[in-house]
Amino acid sequence: MTDHKDDRRDELAANLAKVERRIADACAAAGRSREEVTLVVVTKTYPASDVRILSELGVRHVAENRDQEAAPKAAECADLPLTWHFVGQLQTNKVRSAVGYADVVQSVDRARLVTALSKEAVRAGREVGCLIQVALDAGERDRGERGGVAPEGVEELADLVARSEGLRLDGLMTVAPLTGEYAGRQRAAFERLMDLSTDLRRAHPAATMVSAGMSGDLEDAVAAGATHVRVGTAVLGVRPRLR
Repeated sequence: MTDHKDDRRDELAANLAKVERRIADACAAAGRSREEVTLVVVTKTYPASDVRILSELGVRHVAENRDQEAAPKAAECADLPLTWHFVGQLQTNKVRSAVGYADVVQSVDRARLVTALSKEAVRAGREVGCLIQVALDAGERDRGERGGVAPEGVEELADLVARSEGLRLDGLMTVAPLTGEYAGRQRAAFERLMDLSTDLRRAHPAATMVSAGMSGDLEDAVAAGATHVRVGTAVLGVRPRLR
């Protein structure tokens, strides 16, 4: 059993080193300091034992996208010095559970979710960081295919978060869209997000976080100015198929 754990540790350490090198190179190419970019490792579908190894290897930010998997995993890893990010579409009936462990919810995209998060954060005596998820594939008032609010809806939702008790407006997040004008144009999509971030910071100077980029396009995100990249497969390997 020990051998397997050692093998997995070696594998994760090697993968992590490769991702670190990619981030460092991307920062150097963009004239940015490595400290400006935070790696968030997306641990969905992987066991708590992997989260533990990652923590031993120095990872401090992890992300999950399904509450039913995240809640027990976070509980099992409660002794670790980790910041937990929720990055999936969050149903309002899962908010009470998610507020129990999520330090940051990166996928805030509708007023009803803000209201539910605020209520549960106050009840739990916690402050939850919120990122407005921007859908660059959305029509003017629609939500995106993978959640998110249209760029035109960012300001209104951000203002709501900022004045909601128990919540902290941290910034913006996006997922590179698969359809619409930005499909296949990750760099342009991330640059658009940065423009929206600049607009947001005029009204909310502390909302400096910009979460963009994943295993396949983190370089584009760093070049555009992202402060956080969400990397799963490049660190943990190709996900086992969900049965």
